[in-house]
Amino acid sequence: MSIRRKILLYFSATIISLLGMTLFFIYTLFYEYREEEFQQKQKQKITSTIKFLTEIRQVDESIIQAMDRISINEFYDEKLLIFDHSKTLIYSSIDDLQILDEDVNNILKVLTIANPWLETKADLYDVVGVYVKYNSNTYYGINKAFDESGYSKLDFLRYVLLITFFGISLVVVLIAYYLSRIIAEPIVDITEKITNYNFDTLYIPIEVKRSENEIVVLAEQFNKLMKRMKEAVSFQKHAINHISHELKTPIAVLVSNFERMENETDLEVLKSQINRQKEDTKNLSEIINLLLELSKTDAGHSIPKTNIRVDELIFDTMDELLQLYPDFEFSVDYVGQTDNESLLTIQGSAPLLKAAFMNLMLNSIHYSSNKEASIHIITDEKQLQVDFINEGPVISIDEQKFLFQHFFRGENSKGKSGFGLGLVFISKIISQHQGLISYHTDHKNLNTFTVIFPFQSN
Repeated sequence: MSIRRKILLYFSATIISLLGMTLFFIYTLFYEYREEEFQQKQKQKITSTIKFLTEIRQVDESIIQAMDRISINEFYDEKLLIFDHSKTLIYSSIDDLQILDEDVNNILKVLTIANPWLETKADLYDVVGVYVKYNSNTYYGINKAFDESGYSKLDFLRYVLLITFFGISLVVVLIAYYLSRIIAEPIVDITEKITNYNFDTLYIPIEVKRSENEIVVLAEQFNKLMKRMKEAVSFQKHAINHISHELKTPIAVLVSNFERMENETDLEVLKSQINRQKEDTKNLSEIINLLLELSKTDAGHSIPKTNIRVDELIFDTMDELLQLYPDFEFSVDYVGQTDNESLLTIQGSAPLLKAAFMNLMLNSIHYSSNKEASIHIITDEKQLQVDFINEGPVISIDEQKFLFQHFFRGENSKGKSGFGLGLVFISKIISQHQGLISYHTDHKNLNTFTVIFPFQSN
């Protein structure tokens, strides 16, 4: 069942049920009130008749019968019986309505000084029995009558309540239908857009017409989810295609180099080729390892974190690179408090941070014009900052905004080998360590990559 039908059904059923119970309660109250009121009138009729009979006891019987003819129309279809203390009938109204002798005897047996009142029903007739003490005499009165006026009013009330019930029920259903459309329309709209969502098209956020309700929050959260999924799917799609394409060439070069090495007889040339093969293989290995580590975090796995002394990790990475590039020179400068070890220590994954630092240092090596690079380690109470600085071709201002996007390679990278993925993965690694990375250039030939790790305030 759709949410629109559920709203329509539940809302209508609840309101109509409450309405029906309310109207039925009103009808029941009036029904009981009619019965109580009419029976009180019957009691008064019995009492007044007994009083009148007592006062005119010596009057001729014809006068009593005349009195009965005058008053008989007080109730429609009525029978009144009056008995003395010995339960002998002393008065009977002139009416064709009969009360069975068995019923009369049963009523007279029940009426006593301890139980002076009895009320019962005979079909639609109200039957009342009364024990009356008047002028030291005991009387029994039985009245059976049909409440024409009361039942007429009750019928009229029933018709009014039924019309009211069906009229209000119709209005409730119409209102429920309108409200269900208003409430369900954004949900139906979102459902249709989700069903027709195409990952192959450009990212288009889902919009809803109404604001400041849960539907908007749902749409916003879905948009965020779709944006992440769109980026993830796009990255996966392009990464597989691009990386497979990029790996074909270096692997083919490696195979070709091995084939040439098989035919090489000069030991010096062979040694040089082997060193080059080692370097190319190591570069491929580093990128593959980096992709594997990042895929774990992208899949939702938390990275194991330990205390890392950042400067020591930089020195270890630098030593490994200098073995491959012995002609290159790194200089490390400390700025700030160097005697406080805690200002040089962060929580993180050593393999990931090492991969990030290695890529930044490799950038310095590949793009340096003088085979030199500087690393500045700047510490204070709020953050740990590391600057990687080298001279060489800089990245233009127009290209800087794309620097940390997938597969972007600037003009300064022409003629350089690479995958166009290094800075993207570096940025991911740094952000997973709650850090920031940025690039700036102070003048024409100076490149500076700045990595900042803010310290968590207590």
